[in-house]
Amino acid sequence: MSFGDPNNPYGQQQGAQPGGQPGYGYPQQAPQGAPQQGYGYPQAPPVQGGYGYPGGPTEMPGGVKAARVMLFVIAGLQVIGAIFVALAAAAVNAAKEDPTLKEDVQFQQLADYSGNALWGIVVFAILWGALAVFLAAKFGKGGNGIRVTVIVFGVITAILGIYPFILIGLIHTVLAILVIVFVAKSDGGAWFNRQQQH
Repeated sequence: MSFGDPNNPYGQQQGAQPGGQPGYGYPQQAPQGAPQQGYGYPQAPPVQGGYGYPGGPTEMPGGVKAARVMLFVIAGLQVIGAIFVALAAAAVNAAKEDPTLKEDVQFQQLADYSGNALWGIVVFAILWGALAVFLAAKFGKGGNGIRVTVIVFGVITAILGIYPFILIGLIHTVLAILVIVFVAKSDGGAWFNRQQQH
């Protein structure tokens, strides 16, 4: 059998069969400039912006949105806590001015120490809340550095929630753990590692 044999089903057919039908050999070439097709289906354009694709997701995943809201909640709780601690610090300062306690040296030293410590906690709580707001605000455009910082922030917040504020800090601890989980998940990684548009 040769390629020119008309009885060879694998042979190369020349031209078309009578009646204008193409032969059974190799498919006819598409005109130059026409899109190439495979197996009778047109090729789909490459998908951009999904998980696993170079562009990354185009919309913030639900877990990441939840983590962002939780950071704002943590910041709000920090402000509320700072108010209560500031009231306690003011009460200590007022007690120092009590005429009956003015002569008690030990009380005055303890009050000074306690007052200063309480005001330090107030400043720390406000700064920690401001950091939570800053990190939450960066979720839209932040890269992997923000993701790592949020995870570290969550770990420290969870630890501080356990000790020394065991009961009061329980909400902080739960929220911080959820923030870590949502940001560390694969869709969180895809969101923070996506290509940034400038």
